[in-house]
Amino acid sequence: MQPNPQETLSTQPELSPKNNQAKSKSPLKLAMGRFLKNKMAVISVIFLVVIVLVCLLAPLFTNQDPVETDLFQIEKSPSEEHILGTNGTGQDNFARLLYGGRISLLVGFSAMFFTLTIGILLGSLAGYYGGKVDSIIMRAADIMLMLPFLVLTLTIIAILDNITIPIFVTIIAVTSWPNLTRIIRGTYLSLREQEFILGARAIGARDFRIILRHFIPNAIGPIIVNATLMMASYIIIESALSFIGFGIPQPTPTWGNMLSEAMNVRILRDHPEAWIPPGIAIFVTVLAINFIGDGLRDAFDPKSKQR
Repeated sequence: MQPNPQETLSTQPELSPKNNQAKSKSPLKLAMGRFLKNKMAVISVIFLVVIVLVCLLAPLFTNQDPVETDLFQIEKSPSEEHILGTNGTGQDNFARLLYGGRISLLVGFSAMFFTLTIGILLGSLAGYYGGKVDSIIMRAADIMLMLPFLVLTLTIIAILDNITIPIFVTIIAVTSWPNLTRIIRGTYLSLREQEFILGARAIGARDFRIILRHFIPNAIGPIIVNATLMMASYIIIESALSFIGFGIPQPTPTWGNMLSEAMNVRILRDHPEAWIPPGIAIFVTVLAINFIGDGLRDAFDPKSKQR
């Protein structure tokens, strides 16, 4: 007895609309869906947005000038006029906290963006062309990695007389590009012999178009994850260098400068409002960015959480 064709067709599994939608989604949309399921990462994004908005809208929260000195208001305790008191030169601590957040976040973001630009450019050249180009770039990266980052950075800052924000950002980016370059190069090497890359070359696509349309989109996951983690690291680096006097010079307010101003036993004991708020701001901001980075890593590589 032959099976009924209709019964045979009816027994075949049908794809549900949800499965069809899942298959039609791009990898980026799937990654964003996984990211939104990570509660800590989403909360961290909201928290970071609030911190950024509060710093950007600082004039709405205080009418004090963060760099104006008042010798009659030196090291005043918190009051209605000065919410967090004043420092050793009579500057308002609350205003310096908000405006200093602008500088610290700007340094972290700018250094991250500059490092990404250098890393993507050099990593793309090394990973795509290989050969002598790859050898030259990787040897330069090896030399940079042999030099201690902190010693190299402090040496360059000590040689320069006037440190401005653009110069400080450039120093950080120029001394920290090798790691990202090696990551991007490794990603490109794994993609270089893929069929869609060979097909693009076969139809005569230019190198720049292949890199822009095929390599970078497929390497976007590691790039985004490393970008967030770098930003957190650069905020800590700025704060640490400013704390020891090698960062953004006074009287420009930064969170690191506020900690440096409070580097006195008497202030540490009698005026905790001068150093606890910037310390908490650095800790919370860096923690939020790290949670976002962990969420992005799990979103772009679902197996990373299982490992």
